[in-house]
Amino acid sequence: MRDRPAEMTESDLVAALSDGWGLDVAELTYRPVGAGSYHWSVLDDTDRTWFVTVDDLGADPEGRDVVFAELGRAFDTALVLHRDAGLGTVVAPVPTGDGTSVYRLDPRYAVSVFPLLDGVAGRFGPHRPADLPEVLDLLVTLHQATPVVARTAGRFVPDLPGRQRLEAALDDLDRPWHTGPYAEPTRKLLTVQTVRIHGWLADLDRLAARVAQTGAEPVVTHGEPHPGNLLRTADGLRLVDWDTVRLAPPERDLWLVTEDPDLLADYSRATGRPVDVAGLAFHRLRWKLADIAIYVDELRRPHGESADNAASWSYLTSYFD
Repeated sequence: MRDRPAEMTESDLVAALSDGWGLDVAELTYRPVGAGSYHWSVLDDTDRTWFVTVDDLGADPEGRDVVFAELGRAFDTALVLHRDAGLGTVVAPVPTGDGTSVYRLDPRYAVSVFPLLDGVAGRFGPHRPADLPEVLDLLVTLHQATPVVARTAGRFVPDLPGRQRLEAALDDLDRPWHTGPYAEPTRKLLTVQTVRIHGWLADLDRLAARVAQTGAEPVVTHGEPHPGNLLRTADGLRLVDWDTVRLAPPERDLWLVTEDPDLLADYSRATGRPVDVAGLAFHRLRWKLADIAIYVDELRRPHGESADNAASWSYLTSYFD
């Protein structure tokens, strides 16, 4: 995130770190990295450095408690995977003084603290071919740890998040949108792409029906194991950003890694689970439509000119290139 949270100050964050983790902050540095959350590196009075994340619980006040509960359950799952399943590849949150993995800073924002590791992060996009065997081995180990977190992890819901708002936007294209600098360009883009988007939604429904028929047992999935969420350290790959961890079909992770039949056959031999081609297609399409729904909702709401809004417009248009 390039912009900082609008309704939170760094003094609020310092107070939360002191109250939740007993950290006395010596230096606080904003890090405009990643998407969806805000990040800082924090140097405490003992010269130890931490990676601090602030999550926005949403513009809708009525939904924030649910989002906070889901975030806590996800980070609790990461903590159990790291601590109880012994997965060193999982970069888990540091619990607060009362043992929780997330701290409620105020009604809108939540804070979590992670160890700051020395390594090189990847960038969102395809994995390097040379990394694929190691990434697949990481997923095999993660998926096989399912029994340890079966009672902790939340279940993946296949419904498209934000679908109602996206469909409402598609039904509201016959008048100008005056809610911000990117609102009217978004409306014009959707006007041209309406048929295409409705076709994708219909395809998603068909694929969802096929996936539901398999009846396969879920595994614990990270949800977003792309290179941007992998950190290469001296001890090997580490997987970060566990807010999306859910019990789900393994294809939820696999489609972001590879669709090479030979590599997927290696995964099947290691886990004893066949890979469902329809499942790969479903999760690929759901990712695209979920992104489109998020960006359309952001740019249809009242907004101003900012780096994050410009990025949302760029990402939205990229899906129709």
